[in-house]
Amino acid sequence: MTDSAMEGKAQAGDGSPGLVTRFLRLFTDIRQGEAPKALLLALNVFLILLAYYILKAIREALILTGKDARTKSYLGAAQAILFIFVIKAFCKLASRVPRHVLITWVTLFFISNLAIFFFMDMAGVPIGTMGIIFFIWVGIFNYMIVAQFWGFANDLYTDETGKRIFPLIAVGATAGALVGSGIAKWLFMVLGSSYLMMLVSAAILCFCIVLTIVIHKREVRKAAERAAMGRPGLESAKKAQEQPLKKGGGFSLVFKRRYLLYIALLIFVYNFINATGEFMISETQVRVAQRAIASGAAGGLSMEQYMGRAMADYQILTNLLALLIQLFLVSRIFRWVGIGGALLFLPVLVLGGYGYASFGASLILLRWIKSAENGTDYSLMNTTKAALFLKTSREEKYKAKAAIETFFVRGGDTLAAILVFLGTTFLALKIERFASVNVVAILVWIFLCFLIIREYKMIKASPETPQA
Repeated sequence: MTDSAMEGKAQAGDGSPGLVTRFLRLFTDIRQGEAPKALLLALNVFLILLAYYILKAIREALILTGKDARTKSYLGAAQAILFIFVIKAFCKLASRVPRHVLITWVTLFFISNLAIFFFMDMAGVPIGTMGIIFFIWVGIFNYMIVAQFWGFANDLYTDETGKRIFPLIAVGATAGALVGSGIAKWLFMVLGSSYLMMLVSAAILCFCIVLTIVIHKREVRKAAERAAMGRPGLESAKKAQEQPLKKGGGFSLVFKRRYLLYIALLIFVYNFINATGEFMISETQVRVAQRAIASGAAGGLSMEQYMGRAMADYQILTNLLALLIQLFLVSRIFRWVGIGGALLFLPVLVLGGYGYASFGASLILLRWIKSAENGTDYSLMNTTKAALFLKTSREEKYKAKAAIETFFVRGGDTLAAILVFLGTTFLALKIERFASVNVVAILVWIFLCFLIIREYKMIKASPETPQA
């Protein structure tokens, strides 16, 4: 928002970049004076993903212990329906309170939910019921909390600066996911209780609130200082940071602009592909676990412990790949091929993976395919999706982004659940046939990428960012 002025001052000012800035330039194009805000945001998203990946391991253990992989797929439909009401409530709140209050209240709501889950366990709620409720809740928590963070980050940067800095901020996300996966595996063994682990995540989220307020206040203070120096437009920028968003719903914003609609459709198709792939690996992992326990090869572990550790190992591999991609490739891909080329990277990658799996799918093969897919998604794809919103209005950054990354995500999951139901109940499809369906969907995904690239170029060529 005000970084162009900061960059000009930094470049014009005397003095060489500090040690931190020089180190960060190994991973992205960062300029003097930009490191503090970027590192605060990276720490914030690191903690968000750390908390989420602890909860994600719990989710997998509960749902796959109490139910099965098909139930896991079906619950995406319930989340999609709930998101209609969640987004409406989020948009109304966003039109009434400033951004830092919005993020604080939403995060406190989720923290209170974790305390409720803890007491539900103490009350003796069956694991099957808890698995279903918690699975639905985590799906809502994950997408809402991450979407609002990236809306906040988009609100703090201009288009040019954001494309340079976002790869660095996203390092925090991928590192948080990797560390969270490892901590989750360790906590399963140390605490021995999924519900005590929920309280650990709740404590981490409390610190995220503090960081958000610190970042917001820091930006407001700096905007006030620049406005006092007589820089045109900065006083209005300061006021905008402290004001609620304009009235209006997230869904209406999406359907009003072709650019946003194409992004929503891409997210829908990709999550259909991703959810189908998750069913494939979950179904295969459950079968392997059942055989191991039946044959005595599980080392005395219960089904919950076996699945928790297995899924934690899978997440560690995924997030290690994501961190390496984020550190050494994302910024360079942005610089070499731009946003458009970055958008096409993942579909081309997974086209080969699912094409190979359609001829024969083992657990090892599926684990590597899904780890490569999710690792690239969590790093390059997530950074690219965030950058697509840099040249949108404030309302679109928060409300439309939240609608797209919640409802349309779960809409794709719902379509995958329908495929799983039909494929397992009536068609008796093998895992390889699900991979073939994904190949066809990936071709649609690539087509949507080209539509988005065309619209993005038109927006960049326009003199002003569209306003909601």
